[in-house]
Amino acid sequence: MLPNEYTWIFAVGIVASISDAFGIGANDVANSFASSVSSGSLTLAQACLIAIFTEFLGALLLGSSTSETIKGGILSVERFVDQPELLMMGMLCALIGSASWVIFASKKGMPVSTTHSIVGAIIGVGIAAFGGGAIQWGYSGVAKIITSWFVSPVASGIITSIIYLPTRYFILDHPNSLERGIKAIPIYFFITSLISAFYLIYKGAPGTDAAKMSIGTIIGISFGVAAGVTAFSWFFFAKWLRRKVVGKENIRWYHIFVIHFIKHRPALPPPPPAPLTEEVSSELEGGCDIDGKLRVSVKDASNIGDADSPADEEEETNRARLVKLLHNIKYYALRGIRKDVRNLDNKKLASVHEAAKKFDDDTEYLFSFLQIITACLASFSHGSNDVANAAGPIASIYDIWRYARVDISGTAPVPTWILAMLGVSIDLGLITFGYHVMRKLGNGVTYLSPSRGFAAELGTSLTVLTASKIGLPVSTTHCITGAITAIGLCNGNFRALNWKMLAWSFMSWIFTLPIAGLISGLVFAFAINAPVSFI
Repeated sequence: MLPNEYTWIFAVGIVASISDAFGIGANDVANSFASSVSSGSLTLAQACLIAIFTEFLGALLLGSSTSETIKGGILSVERFVDQPELLMMGMLCALIGSASWVIFASKKGMPVSTTHSIVGAIIGVGIAAFGGGAIQWGYSGVAKIITSWFVSPVASGIITSIIYLPTRYFILDHPNSLERGIKAIPIYFFITSLISAFYLIYKGAPGTDAAKMSIGTIIGISFGVAAGVTAFSWFFFAKWLRRKVVGKENIRWYHIFVIHFIKHRPALPPPPPAPLTEEVSSELEGGCDIDGKLRVSVKDASNIGDADSPADEEEETNRARLVKLLHNIKYYALRGIRKDVRNLDNKKLASVHEAAKKFDDDTEYLFSFLQIITACLASFSHGSNDVANAAGPIASIYDIWRYARVDISGTAPVPTWILAMLGVSIDLGLITFGYHVMRKLGNGVTYLSPSRGFAAELGTSLTVLTASKIGLPVSTTHCITGAITAIGLCNGNFRALNWKMLAWSFMSWIFTLPIAGLISGLVFAFAINAPVSFI
């Protein structure tokens, strides 16, 4: 092989990596925000807006500058040293297999691990190329992944319960829960900011100063950050909450910083109900139907009939077509963030939601801010880590295309343009397709409120952080599923969980390895055994 040979594999690989990153956004990122949206702390549009920045910046700023050529060391790269083009084709087929399964699973609302998907796809390539003996089946390989199916949800569920149950019994169940909640908010901010700061610094990009810090230094910095955040929440945020939630004053979020200088403000009167005549009038004036099709207004219809000449009629027709086109573009561009994913009115889930105990709305509102912080943390961290699932294979293809050799160290440099490209693709996946998983995973499993969602997200982050340190195999997708399940069990009623959805989720975890592997293996076998070989 010569440098810059097999350019078509590199070109198709870019398309396949974009598709895989799209699936990551539609599935992994969606399940990260599912609890925030389901609990009402964020709207779907707000979650997508936050993720646009956190996922992209996480991928671009903290995404690793190097990536494993073969994820998890499941297959030795030394087998491809004599035929670099074979590894190029293998990584292309792996991306195709992973992207196909993840996008299909996202369409069906199944929360799957995109890490396990790319690993399964590489296993398929390895078997098709060298046979089953080439794969690491022991605990250093496949067995470790199977272990994570059980370790991840159980560990996350236990930690989430430890966070949620004291909150429930000491605050939410108390007759004066709101007052207790306001007093406890600084403590929760301390815990959340401590874990968040430690997580971000500890998971800093390789090669940065953060990655070289000792654990003691990281802990010291994290406690300093947590102390500052706690002081702010005590002197400013708690005061703002008391006036906003208890006093019902008409103050905005930006008044937090100057709350001690804001005079008392009366509460706004409730808005009057809209009269029926306005709705009828609005419909007669035209607009867009629920399916995005443009309605022709009464005025427009009358104006068309008053045209003075064929030229005027043609101009009016062209204008109407342009308006319709713009409306349709807007509809399809925003279609993914206009979906109802909370499932509160779903009659099939009514019995599940009724079995969960409800708490004071104002007290629950206190935890919305904490949940937004934990959601941003999870998204930023996800962007920095899981972008490697799509970046690793395309970086390997690009490196071989440029230098016509396989790096036996098992790593490949990841250019910034690849991280940026895949960061955008992840955002697009969430915006256009993420509602499928959010709809199933959030309130589709159990009833979620801000306090419950906060505990689930913080428990997931803490589980992933702890497991990474001690070497336990965990998956973020499996952790958030286990955390939400634990929240449902904390109701003390088995009927508060949608067991059918949980069974469906667990089956999708098991299907991930073989299906992604089957797709990639078949495509690879076809490519290298065709009468006219593709390589």
